[in-house]
Amino acid sequence: MKTNKILSNPYLKGMLLVVAGILLGWLLFHKSGEVVAPQQFESVHDHSEEEHTIWTCSMHPQIRQDKPGDCPICGMDLIPLQNNQATIDDDAIEMSEAAMKLAEVQTATVTRGVASRELLLYGKIQVDERKLQSQAAHVPGRIEKLLVNVTGETVISGQPIATIYSPELVTAQKELIEALTLKDKYPLLVEAAREKLRNWKLSDAQIREIENSGKITQTFNLYANTSGVVTNRKVNEGDYVQKGAALFDVANLSQVWGVFEAYEPDLPWISMGQDVEFTAQAVPGKTFKGKVSFIDPVIDPTTRTARVRITMVNPGLQLKPEMFVNGVVKSTHKGSGKDLVIPQSAVLWTGKRSVVYVRIPEAEHPTFKMREITLGPAMKETYVVQDGLSEGEEIVVNGAFSVDAAAQLAGKTSMMNRTNSEGFSQSEALTKNATEHAMVKVAGLCEMCKDRIETAAKSVKGVAAAEWSAEKQMLHLSFDKSLTSSEEVQKAIAAVGHDTEKFWAPDGVYKELPECCLYERLKY
Repeated sequence: MKTNKILSNPYLKGMLLVVAGILLGWLLFHKSGEVVAPQQFESVHDHSEEEHTIWTCSMHPQIRQDKPGDCPICGMDLIPLQNNQATIDDDAIEMSEAAMKLAEVQTATVTRGVASRELLLYGKIQVDERKLQSQAAHVPGRIEKLLVNVTGETVISGQPIATIYSPELVTAQKELIEALTLKDKYPLLVEAAREKLRNWKLSDAQIREIENSGKITQTFNLYANTSGVVTNRKVNEGDYVQKGAALFDVANLSQVWGVFEAYEPDLPWISMGQDVEFTAQAVPGKTFKGKVSFIDPVIDPTTRTARVRITMVNPGLQLKPEMFVNGVVKSTHKGSGKDLVIPQSAVLWTGKRSVVYVRIPEAEHPTFKMREITLGPAMKETYVVQDGLSEGEEIVVNGAFSVDAAAQLAGKTSMMNRTNSEGFSQSEALTKNATEHAMVKVAGLCEMCKDRIETAAKSVKGVAAAEWSAEKQMLHLSFDKSLTSSEEVQKAIAAVGHDTEKFWAPDGVYKELPECCLYERLKY
């Protein structure tokens, strides 16, 4: 009875029919194999294959963690590492068009061109050493009278310049007169007496006058053996001089030298026989010309320059020794027209290496990869590339630092993150080991200081990276704390002549540094 009442309920009957229909349809489709199994739906969205987010520090990209938090070095909040889509090269960095515009990244194609440069040289006029002579006394004696007694006076070859009394010369005259009395018997004796007087620079006319007069002359004139200007007077009247003693220095200024100072980077652009134009403030409105006749093979350790000498005639003696001159050399690099030339703004310096960022042409989006290159001579705004690039390649010429910063944040190969022999980038190698990071104040001035400081730091066992900034006077240091410490590294740097936060360089070592490296010493 109760069952009949339940079945007689119209609402309940409808529900039972719906359930039965669903059950029947499932049975039919299940048997025909057209219903997708629940396991198949689960396989469409497999959470086990989701990408795992890596967190890094914007200031220390070597830090890698699998969860957010603070940087263990500086305490800054970690940021998620941007994992790019698969690129052509694992070391390449991909940037969006918007990011390139924001960072003002610009590229240009590597081309061949003429490598030329105009050098400005500064120097002085100097006496041509080949035209400088000393007027010497040919006989010993006493200077009775100076006929040229003012420095700067002009003398002419053959002009009498002094009168000398010489006892030896008096004796030689007596020997000649006595030999003349024995001329018929001993003719060779007369000739020997004459030759002795000739050796003391007496002329044949003077010797004939002695023979004809038969009288002994007490004093003789000394004659100039060159023409020029007296640059140094070394005797006074009444002085006794020995044979060969210099009386005057005489310079012939009809031909002079222009001696210029050329810095090391300028030397590849200077060659023998090259034309040099120069001007002098003392001769306004006139341009002089000469050719390079000598390039000093030794660099001056103080000024870091080499002397470049030109030889020129000096009409009217307009150019005077010690006069300042400004020279111009227009030079073209050997093989010019075939050189690869790139803008200087494209090059990033890491101390010993020079690198550029090359755009990968096959990439769908702007993609760049760092490449180390070898540079040749530098021009005003460009460099000659000797190795590392090919004609037609596209490189970053503006905003290269921004591209490098993006590469560092992405953990790619960059200026600071080089790939080591084990296949890890430098930042990954640091993370792999127990490393310590430190910023140390180190005093210095120039690129030589930078090389010396970084070399000393890297010589300490356990130091993985060392980068010194001349502008901030700070050394960015990464090292294995199980092998060394910041103090040990500072000791090594101080030992080569550079003050650090905790250690002073020895005075003797500091004073031996080149003049360009003599920084202002730290005060504690």
